[in-house]
Amino acid sequence: MPSISDAVILMAGAGSRLGKPGGALAKPLVRIAGRPLVCYALDAFERAGVRNVHVVLGANSERLAAEMNALLPEAMTLHPIINADWRKQNGVSVLSAEGKVRAPFFLTMGDHLFEFPILERLLAQGDRARVNLAIDRKIETIFDLDDAMKVRTDGERILAISKELEEYDAIDTGVFLCSESIFSYLKSALRDGDCSLSDGVRLLAADGEMRAIDIGDAWWQDIDTPEMLQRAVAESARLLRQSGSRLAQERVASES
Repeated sequence: MPSISDAVILMAGAGSRLGKPGGALAKPLVRIAGRPLVCYALDAFERAGVRNVHVVLGANSERLAAEMNALLPEAMTLHPIINADWRKQNGVSVLSAEGKVRAPFFLTMGDHLFEFPILERLLAQGDRARVNLAIDRKIETIFDLDDAMKVRTDGERILAISKELEEYDAIDTGVFLCSESIFSYLKSALRDGDCSLSDGVRLLAADGEMRAIDIGDAWWQDIDTPEMLQRAVAESARLLRQSGSRLAQERVASES
C-alpha cells in the first residue's frame, strides 16, 4: 500500500476558548501527559510514513513555526504556510495549502489528540480519489456532545454534517484523508471570501465525494475548552499506553 507523504495541520486560530494553559504559546503546544499536544499527531504521522508536515499558521506565526520545527522528528520536514486571513473560518486555512501539498494528504486540526489506528483505518479503507473523514460511532463516549460536529451517514456515505443535526449516527473526529478535490469544493463554498471546512464537506457529500471511515475502538479528543483539556489529561495516559506507539512507550519509560 503506497504511503502518504504529506500532512496538513491547521494551527492558525487564536484558541481563545481554551486560553494558554501553562503559558503555552498556542493550543497545539499545551502539554498532555508531559508532551506538547501536537507531538502526538506528529508521532502518528511519522508511523504512517509522512515526511512533509505543512502547518497552517496565523496568530504568532513566526514563534509557532520555530517551536514546531524544534518538535519535528528528524525524518520529517516542516513547511509553514501563513494564512493572512486566519481570523476567518478554517476552510480558508485549508485553501491556503493549495499548490503546496502533495495529494492525497492527511488533514487534521492542531488541537485534536488522536491515536495512530485512526490513520491506519484511513490508509487501509480510504478512497484516495475522494475525501475521507474518520468518524466515531461511539456517541455515548463523546465528551461535550453539544459542541461536537455531528454526522449522518448511510454506510460509508456521508449524508449531512453540522453541530445542529438532530438525527445523526456518528461524530466528526477532525482527521481526514484528502484528494485534490477538497480545494475545488472549498472554493465553491466560499461566501464573501470565507467558508468552513464543513461547508466544503457538505458540498462533497452532496456529490457523493465524501466517504466515512469508522474508527472502531480507536480514541480521540478535541481540546477546545479547559474541560476538554482536563478530560484529555485524565484519559490520554491510559489510552496512549494501550496504543503501543513509540511515543507512548518512551513516555512510560521516562516515568518508570
